Amino acid sequence: MTVLHSAPRFVAEEGLFDALKASLGDLVVAAREEHGEIVLTVRREGIEDALRTLRDAHDYQQLMEIAGVDFPSRPERFEVVYMLLSVTLNHRVIVKVSAAENTPVPTVTTLWPVAGWLEREVFDMYGVIFAGNTDLRRILTDYGFEGHPFRKDFPLTGYVELRYSEEDKRVVYEPVKLAQDLRSFDFMSPWEGADYVLPGDEKAATPPPPPPAPAPAPAPVVKAEPAPAPAIKEEAPAKPARKPRARKADVPVEAAEKPKRTRAKKKTDGGEA
Repeated sequence: MTVLHSAPRFVAEEGLFDALKASLGDLVVAAREEHGEIVLTVRREGIEDALRTLRDAHDYQQLMEIAGVDFPSRPERFEVVYMLLSVTLNHRVIVKVSAAENTPVPTVTTLWPVAGWLEREVFDMYGVIFAGNTDLRRILTDYGFEGHPFRKDFPLTGYVELRYSEEDKRVVYEPVKLAQDLRSFDFMSPWEGADYVLPGDEKAATPPPPPPAPAPAPAPVVKAEPAPAPAIKEEAPAKPARKPRARKADVPVEAAEKPKRTRAKKKTDGGEA
């Protein structure tokens, strides 16, 4: 078999399906095996005993999730889905129970304390009541919120939402305004396109292209006149070279040793002459 990804494969052991059904006995209402997982539907009042048996006798140690599903056409419109994981067997099992709006489901916080948060989510979104949960409060919606958003008949308008107002510097409540068009789906592939004009596409209709403009006449060719030759600048006559002045080093030695004439004062015995 070709391995498509590196995740470990999970395959139910031979005879595990029959072993689980036999272990739960009369608690099982329906059972099937799909996609390598075992799906068991048990009686609502026996959900705690069924999950305890799966945990202690069949090594499904972890409660991974509790989810809700709404089927408005059924007498018991809600399904509560428990997803268990066996770390030692690398296998998952799904357990379901049915409930109505006023039918409580026994809590499983006695088996897994984490179930308290998960049951609060199902209560908040669907309105399912869990008997025995001592902290069954809303966890995702606002305080005082009316209704349960994940119900199929929950309206998109008519309720209020809150936000922080920068103008009033406080939390304000405003009516929820959501377009009902969001619930209209055509289930068509985005690559194939719709068989009708989408809103706004009528503005994108392009008019037919205008006829091509005539080609412009070629510009006349103008011959460039040759540039005049640059004038030759007459050079001024060279000035005669000046005779260099003699430096001290160039004076003859005889001239350098010639004594200078000085006026000497003659001294006499009687004084100056």
